[in-house]
Amino acid sequence: MYEYTLFNRIQQLCEKHQLAIAGKDQLFYTRLIANTATIQSLFNQLYQQHPSGAAAFEQLIENLIIAHIQRPGSLKQKDETKEKKDYWYLSNELCGMSLYVDRFAGSLAAMPNKLPYLKELGINLLHLMPVFQSPEGESDGGYAVSDFRKVDARFGTLAELQALQQQMEAADMYLMIDIVLNHTSQKHEWAEKARKGDKTYQDYFYMYPDRNLPDQFDAAMPEIFPESSPGNFTYVRECQQWVMTVFHHYQWDLNYTNPAVFNAMLENILFYANLGIDILRIDAPAFIWKQLGTTCQNLPQAHQLLCLIRQCVQVAAPGMALLGEAIVAPKEIMKYFGTGVYQGRECQFAYNATQMALQWDALATGDTRVMLAAQHDILQKPFGTSWISYTRCHDDIGLGFEDASITAAGFNAYEHRKFLKDYYSGSFPGSPASGALFSINPKTQDARISGSLASLCGLEKAIEQKDAAAIETSFKKILLMQAMSCMLGGLPMLFYGDEAGYTNDYSYLQDPGKSYDNRWMHRPVINWVKNERIHQKGTIEEIIFSGTQKLLTIRKSLPVLADRKNLRWLTPHNIHVAGCLRSSEDTKLYCLFNFSNKASYLTWYTFKEHGAAPRQLYDHWTGKKYTVGADHEYLVLDAYSFCLVEGDGK
Repeated sequence: MYEYTLFNRIQQLCEKHQLAIAGKDQLFYTRLIANTATIQSLFNQLYQQHPSGAAAFEQLIENLIIAHIQRPGSLKQKDETKEKKDYWYLSNELCGMSLYVDRFAGSLAAMPNKLPYLKELGINLLHLMPVFQSPEGESDGGYAVSDFRKVDARFGTLAELQALQQQMEAADMYLMIDIVLNHTSQKHEWAEKARKGDKTYQDYFYMYPDRNLPDQFDAAMPEIFPESSPGNFTYVRECQQWVMTVFHHYQWDLNYTNPAVFNAMLENILFYANLGIDILRIDAPAFIWKQLGTTCQNLPQAHQLLCLIRQCVQVAAPGMALLGEAIVAPKEIMKYFGTGVYQGRECQFAYNATQMALQWDALATGDTRVMLAAQHDILQKPFGTSWISYTRCHDDIGLGFEDASITAAGFNAYEHRKFLKDYYSGSFPGSPASGALFSINPKTQDARISGSLASLCGLEKAIEQKDAAAIETSFKKILLMQAMSCMLGGLPMLFYGDEAGYTNDYSYLQDPGKSYDNRWMHRPVINWVKNERIHQKGTIEEIIFSGTQKLLTIRKSLPVLADRKNLRWLTPHNIHVAGCLRSSEDTKLYCLFNFSNKASYLTWYTFKEHGAAPRQLYDHWTGKKYTVGADHEYLVLDAYSFCLVEGDGK
């Protein structure tokens, strides 16, 4: 809808900043005009009643113009190239790795030397865990940011981050970093000013002079870290105020009901965009809007904020995609892709945390029924969006799938979850896993699971026991889990160390800043002498590295694995085997995963249920060829094995 006053003001702002709207700035101007009405509508839903709402909106538009002016020409060209690719971020050729710079390479300056290693593996997208300034001992792994624009000296400098980005771009690699929208460190400039009594900056946070409102909030809000950080408010003695601190006492929650906070954080988002960031990971978006009487999680206004951010980024930096790090139930996580008129217009990416947890469920039980019961909700993801698919990440493993999925598979939900916790913490009799429970809630006994991929798959115990057969089994489990994450759809994100079979690192227990958090056991310091063994045939490192490398090579070679909403689950003819079909006009790829510790038999009828049945199958993993047999005959899958079989289309 055309609004004269609005578009006239845009014209004035463009003239103020001397934009060549019929020349070099034409594409930006077109995007701005096309999206401003939507931006204004979203902004007004949140801030129209705020006394400074109108002024803040005009500042927002001016910030978009300034960000465009400051955007390097090379990035503007990259924006155009990406837009021509039609959903560049859905490509099967993207393969990512998440890592801590200091623990992987030592520093940002050393990272370029590690790019050949990553390229050899097949990685072309890097997620750098938080690198911006955070106080030592109160960093929460970098998620307590004290300066959003200054790289922490532990990692290097902003110039070194920019140099890395440029070298990655030259090597056709993409970069992802985090922005922590929900909170700042208590050492951030805004928090320091608020602590000294500055009312302007106290309004940047949820601060109260007594316990009246904090108690009302607490009545409905759950505790995130009940062991290490109970409650949701911390008393600030210097200004005699209670400040909301949902995560840790040193992380102050930002107050997005104040439009000045939104504008300030949007400026930081656009600053990151102009560093050349390809995917911006928005940490904990479920928490960014607070409202009395609610859990203060997944509120509608949080989604409005994310849609507003998406529209603003689309104008100023259209080549940057957004990832919403919402680790919630499938029905809730779908909302982070957008709903209603904004379906597919919120975040381009979300973590498929439910599928990740379901794979660990299947690995422990040897039964795929819980996994398959949950798939209907996961498949509702809209076209044009994608998952971050992963087996392991820096965080704990939460058992976030719904009780209904467990019940549908014929299990008791409480007993089933208890079994999984016991199994992966190694307390269940005969369990090969070496993990630990994280953040145990003493009231509910809810807990999550820590441990490296290799240790949870049994490699640590097998090495300790010098059990060659168990070591071999752990290899199969590791590659089975990684194969499923690579082939289901989405952008596969490996966690550093997993590609070389790193087991739990217990050195964190000697560090007072980390000893309270057992998630550090699966965040190893890379030993590059150990990693050189990837070139020594038959070593643990070589077997896992080469297997992972082969998976990524297969993924990149098969366009059918691009996330074009082309996945369907096969009828579960065997409860131990999960199978899906990835299809295009001329390709059918059947991905079959056996979670049993024994051979499983799958009827050939499996391949005859979806259109014309193939006569021949080729397994991209083993190189074997199969002739599709009669319905009463079987394809045999070895224990913890998988097949990636393509039909001949006949």
